Amino acid sequence: MNDQNKSKLKEDAPKSLGMGETAVRPSAWRKLLSKKWTAPSAFMAAAAIIVTLMWIYGGADKASTTTGNKSLEVSQGTDEGTDAAIDSDTLEVASSNETLQWPVLNHAELTVTAPFYDSEAPSEERQAAMVQTGNTFTPHMGIDLTSKNDKPFDVMAALSGKVTVVEQHPLIGHIIEIKHADGIVTVYQSLSDVQVKVGDEVRQGTLIAKAGRSELEKDLGSHLHFEVRENGKAMNPNILLEQ
Repeated sequence: MNDQNKSKLKEDAPKSLGMGETAVRPSAWRKLLSKKWTAPSAFMAAAAIIVTLMWIYGGADKASTTTGNKSLEVSQGTDEGTDAAIDSDTLEVASSNETLQWPVLNHAELTVTAPFYDSEAPSEERQAAMVQTGNTFTPHMGIDLTSKNDKPFDVMAALSGKVTVVEQHPLIGHIIEIKHADGIVTVYQSLSDVQVKVGDEVRQGTLIAKAGRSELEKDLGSHLHFEVRENGKAMNPNILLEQ
C-alpha cells in the first residue's frame, strides 16, 4: 500500500479516545432544535399563548369597566332620589321647629281690622269678629290685616311647607293654602299677584303674593285674610304669633 492510500485511510478512520476520555453524544434537545420545523412551531405556539392571555385580560378589564359604570349609574340615581327626599323632609322638620311668624314683612305698619272669633271672648269682641253677608252673620275664623294708605303689601309664608291650594273664589278672591308639619295649615285669602303654584315647597318668609281685594269684605279695600288651622280646626293666629 502506498503512502497516498495510507493517508486516506487515516483520514477516514474514526478518532480514538484517549485514556480517561468519555464519548460525548448530542442531547435530545439539540437533536430536536436541529430539525428544520422546530423554530417555526415554537414561534407559533408562543404567539398563540400571548394572544390567549391578551384576550383573557382584555375581557376581564372590559367586564370590570362595565360593572363599574353600572354601579356608578345606580349610585347616581340613588343619590338623586335621596337628595329629593332630604329636601322634602328638611321642610317638614323646619316647620315643626319654627314658630309662627307674621305673614307680612312689617306688621307694625298694618292694622288688624277684623279679629279672630273667640267664643270665650267678651260680647263686644265676639260681635266685632262677625262677618255680615246680607242678613247672615258668620264667625270670623282668621284675622284681617290692612294698610293705612289702602295700598297692596307683600304677603309671606308664615311657616315653611308645601303649597296645596291656589285658586280664585268669587267671594273671597285669590286663595293660597300651605301645609306644614304636625297637621298645621295656613290660609291666605283676598290676594293679588300670586307668586306660587300647587306643589311648590316654600320656606318661612318666602314671598307668595300681595294683598288684594274681595267681594265678601270689599269695604276693607286691599287687605289680607289670614287663618291657621290644626287638623282642620281654626286656631287664633294672635295667640300663636305671641308665643
